[in-house]
Amino acid sequence: MTWRFDFGPEGDFQEGYEKVSRAALYDDKLGYGFVSLGKVSVKKRTNDLLTGDFCIPFDATFIVDVPNGNYIVSLLIGDAIAATDTTLKTNGEHLVLNHYKTVAGQFAREQFGVNVRDGKLKLSFGGLAPRINALEITASSQQVTIYLAGDSTVTDPVPGNFPFSGWGQMLNYYFKHDVVVANHAIGGRSTKSFIDEGRLDRIREEMKEGDFLFIQFGHNDQKKDEARYTDPTTTYPEYLKRYIDAARSVKAIPVLLTSVHRRYYDQAGKLIDTHKAYLEAVRQLAAEEQVALIDLAEKSRQLFEQLGPEGTTALFLWGEPGEWLNYSNGIRDNTHFQEQGGLSIAKLVVWGIQELQLMPLTMFLKAADV
Repeated sequence: MTWRFDFGPEGDFQEGYEKVSRAALYDDKLGYGFVSLGKVSVKKRTNDLLTGDFCIPFDATFIVDVPNGNYIVSLLIGDAIAATDTTLKTNGEHLVLNHYKTVAGQFAREQFGVNVRDGKLKLSFGGLAPRINALEITASSQQVTIYLAGDSTVTDPVPGNFPFSGWGQMLNYYFKHDVVVANHAIGGRSTKSFIDEGRLDRIREEMKEGDFLFIQFGHNDQKKDEARYTDPTTTYPEYLKRYIDAARSVKAIPVLLTSVHRRYYDQAGKLIDTHKAYLEAVRQLAAEEQVALIDLAEKSRQLFEQLGPEGTTALFLWGEPGEWLNYSNGIRDNTHFQEQGGLSIAKLVVWGIQELQLMPLTMFLKAADV
């Protein structure tokens, strides 16, 4: 099943494509369109049907109604007489293009994977000079899916929380269209509460042979309330093993990750380990179960100590009063990340994938970005 769209002013369009003009406001009967038209404009440069015209979707979101599942999205971007600069996020605010540039007269086709769970495929545009000439969306059952189970350090952001970011939001950016990230992580959850809420069951229902389940908890397993607390020497590894067993039950591949560190330093500038026994529990379980381990705690420790207390404020959710619209009174958060931090931690995860030579994931990395 494939959807094709040709963007630009009303008039001629490529056969087999739906024409999308500035008037294409989304409604559920049409099944596609821009959420708002306030910053959408159109332009025609030449008579070429796909490359000769385009939409300028400045801070605009385009939606297409599609069945839940995985998709390969192909985007044509360019301008006959001007340079372009396009940033693009998909479902879950997953970053797929970051200031993607073309020069005048260049037309580039980019592909990426998208996981849809709410019946809508969303493309949110940004950048200094965004363009979209044409779009193709194709349903796919052949992609490798990385399922993420975790907490707020992994999760996708909720609307109105920019620049909050979990590293799972940014992982898609490093992969070609052959890989899709399905981020089921959610803030405030522990290994226990995630399972008790049925979230692991939903992942298991979707996972297929050859997929991956990345598992990173620990922050909330330390919380002393009954709904979330697990003991690092007993119940924490017991619950983690249930994730391993769920993946193996469908011949998917489990990957354990130690908890990313919080931003706390001692007087010597060394990072303070706030997870302690929870980290060792993950390492020991990975060895016992012969499960791939990405030691994100160690990788983040090295990064945070290299950057130091001042440098890490550019990664964590820190802001002065008025710096971020959604945190206008200022914020000092030493646990959660802003988007630059999410992108940096996702890169550490990718380095772990490379070190482990997790196939076929390593084959599908964008070499220029890692």
